Amino acid sequence: MSQQYKSREERRKALASKKKKPKKKGIARKIVFFILLLGLVGIIGGTSTFAYFAATAPPLNDDLLKGNMSSKVYDKDGNEIGEVGSEKRTYVKIDEIPQVVKDAFIATEDVRFYKHNGIDPIRIGGAVIANFKEGFGSEGASTITQQLVKLSFLSLDKTVKRKAQEAWLALQVEQKYSKDEILEMYLNRIYYPGNYYGVARATEAFFGKDLKDITLSEAAMLAGMIKNPDLYNPRKNPDLAEKRRNVVLNLMVKNGFISEEEAAKAKQTSITESLVEPKQQQNKYHAFIEHAIEEVRKKLGVDPSSAGLKIYTTIDTDAQEYVEQLLNGDEISYPSKYFQAGIALIDTTTGEIRAIGGGRNQPIGGFNYAVDLKRQPGSTIKPILDYGPAIEHLKWSTYHQIVDEPYTYSNGKPINNYDRSYKGQMSIREALADSRNIPALKAFQEVGESRAKAFAEKLGIKIDKITEAYAIGGFEHGISPLQLAGAYSAFGNNGIYNEPYSVTKVVFVDGTKADLTPDPVEAMSDYTAFMITDMLKTVVERGTGTRARVPGLNIAGKTGSTNFTEQEKAKYHPERGAAKDNWFVGYTPKYTAAVWTGYEKNEEKMYITKREQQIARDIFRKLMRHVSDGDSSDFKQPKSVVKKAIEKGSNPAKLASKYTPKNMITYEYFVRGEEPTKVSTKYEKLDKPSGLSINYDQKTNAVKLSWNHSESDVSFEVSASIDNAASKVLTTTKDKSYVLSNVKPGSVYKFSVTAVRDSMRSDPASAMIEIPSVEEEEQEELPDELTPPPEQEQNEGQDEEDQLENENDNEQNNGQNEEENQNENPEQPQTPNDSTQNGNQGGGPTPPQDPGNNFNRSQTGGNGNSQTETPAVQQ
Repeated sequence: MSQQYKSREERRKALASKKKKPKKKGIARKIVFFILLLGLVGIIGGTSTFAYFAATAPPLNDDLLKGNMSSKVYDKDGNEIGEVGSEKRTYVKIDEIPQVVKDAFIATEDVRFYKHNGIDPIRIGGAVIANFKEGFGSEGASTITQQLVKLSFLSLDKTVKRKAQEAWLALQVEQKYSKDEILEMYLNRIYYPGNYYGVARATEAFFGKDLKDITLSEAAMLAGMIKNPDLYNPRKNPDLAEKRRNVVLNLMVKNGFISEEEAAKAKQTSITESLVEPKQQQNKYHAFIEHAIEEVRKKLGVDPSSAGLKIYTTIDTDAQEYVEQLLNGDEISYPSKYFQAGIALIDTTTGEIRAIGGGRNQPIGGFNYAVDLKRQPGSTIKPILDYGPAIEHLKWSTYHQIVDEPYTYSNGKPINNYDRSYKGQMSIREALADSRNIPALKAFQEVGESRAKAFAEKLGIKIDKITEAYAIGGFEHGISPLQLAGAYSAFGNNGIYNEPYSVTKVVFVDGTKADLTPDPVEAMSDYTAFMITDMLKTVVERGTGTRARVPGLNIAGKTGSTNFTEQEKAKYHPERGAAKDNWFVGYTPKYTAAVWTGYEKNEEKMYITKREQQIARDIFRKLMRHVSDGDSSDFKQPKSVVKKAIEKGSNPAKLASKYTPKNMITYEYFVRGEEPTKVSTKYEKLDKPSGLSINYDQKTNAVKLSWNHSESDVSFEVSASIDNAASKVLTTTKDKSYVLSNVKPGSVYKFSVTAVRDSMRSDPASAMIEIPSVEEEEQEELPDELTPPPEQEQNEGQDEEDQLENENDNEQNNGQNEEENQNENPEQPQTPNDSTQNGNQGGGPTPPQDPGNNFNRSQTGGNGNSQTETPAVQQ
């Protein structure tokens, strides 16, 4: 029935309303169409992109899939030094592989292996859920087929292209090979630490048995290791390896391969119970090559054993051979077979590793003491956490004064120096040279934990949580020699840090190349790098590192040792002065080396004696001398640093004046703009002598003068006058006493003593004495034959007056000669002219004496005669 409208207007509005509804429907259609169009474009684009990536994928190669193409390794000059892969493989057929091994790998890596066609969307989703529930890494998303393809053809480049090619090649592999063939190839080419490949070879290497005799616990361990072979290596990290093995056992239970009872029994087995000692390595480059192979695996995700790679490394074969000689030859006298050492030698400017000393008598796949070791660094950390950040952020100078005194951590725990003594105020240069702990902690506290931590991390030393104990090397997890070498090299490289690396590039079978050189990092200002370097040169020149010094070679370096805990002391009973670890880390403009020495484990002795603590420095010295033959280069001072002559003891620092004694001047470095401007006035005038006293000896008729002075590097000018006559210089001496013989009875002598140094003079200290006259003496007691006739006494008196006048002239001439000598050679220290001293006092030859000369002199030496003191007036 048609709708009725009351008017034309009502009808018009109704018709207009009906026309709008279809319009809304049209917009919805357009949106849907647009989405479908985008999806179609995406599908077409994605399909086209996938097709393009697939077309550019490498072709299948049976040799690559089966791991028959070994890789070659080259030194820094392009010479071949080794081949990786072929000699460390034991290929077994699928029917020779025990079921427990196959089950362990399938349960862990690809539980739907026999159900998919190379790509498993269900596994991808399941892996995401499993990682969410059981922790990241519990299951992987790639199928075993995809892993085989990645190991054989592709790098670890995380791009859409690689994933597309991986999926395409996995589909092709599934079409060409059966599941058992794929599993066989996979289990025969898996990598294990020590450059072992395949489950059969790994079983021989780790358990010393044939594959057919493997246990459930061992199979689970092998299956767990492939996720991260270095991290889960039971020889290096048994705790982590055991946790990973238990994850595999849980997955085997979950997927129905074993019962919970079987898993529980396997978990009770110690991870190290069935391990055997690794076999001795014959290749003299093995420590370096093993590290280089691991570096390629981590950076590219490629298995070098079967990828047919050309691996170009940074090794200096001459340096590497010498390192092996130092570790295993007779050039160093090691205390026992248990004593170990790790050595890392790198290029200071590039970070390229030149040699790796993995340890003494290091076996195949054994513990690498240069790379794998994690020990507390001791005092080698002080430039990194204490003084480096203080210079960088607080702009301390190398002279910055700090007080070595009884001190505690913030929690009130006392901190001690190595010698249990305190040296008071000193510069940070001296504090670092003598490895003082208390100044180091104070520097750390002033710069702050956060800035110290950030400074270290820029140098490649990652710290989870830092405490004040870190300031002197009390690390929780430790550092390797290679890490320390990398950190120290930045100080010698103007503050630029290069992560140490052993491989420059890798060339693939198809000719493509991968550059493995890390990017440089600006870790600190150039002024920090230079000033720390100069302070570390002092350590080697006259500090704790003098044994590492090489004549003619500019070396900066630092010693380090670690202590035992109270529990360790009770267990190992170390002797007094013994250490747990001993380090030396140092560098020249060309090379940086870090050396660790100590014991890894030994039931007989676990400490390093004082004598054995010299070995790290001996190794460093010999190595640097060998690789740096003829190198006289030095570290260049940047424009951001200024050098100033500072007066020792001034605080804050003051510039030395022209009067400052040479032995009181030190040359120190400052950040430009932070250098002192005030000149010291301390030595503009010398202090005058104090405590001047005069003693008259009646029997010898001589006067002895004595005095004191606050300084030790001054001379003293002694003058005298008789009966108010003009004063004459008697002598200039280093001694603080003087004897004047044959004084004139009844005369008044006035003496003055002035301190002198170069052109500086003090105010004179003065005193006077009256010599008793002859009439005052009891001459009637003398024998008549000793009483001289009147004429003789008169002549002797005249002679004394003439002698006094002549000797004063001689003294004046001698003084002039001394001044002339000093002017001729101002740098040459002068010896006082004592040529006129009386020979019978041991002070020199007896001078010719004119009649009447009253100033016959002698140095104080004592002649056994008693002396009587006559009161003197001091001025």
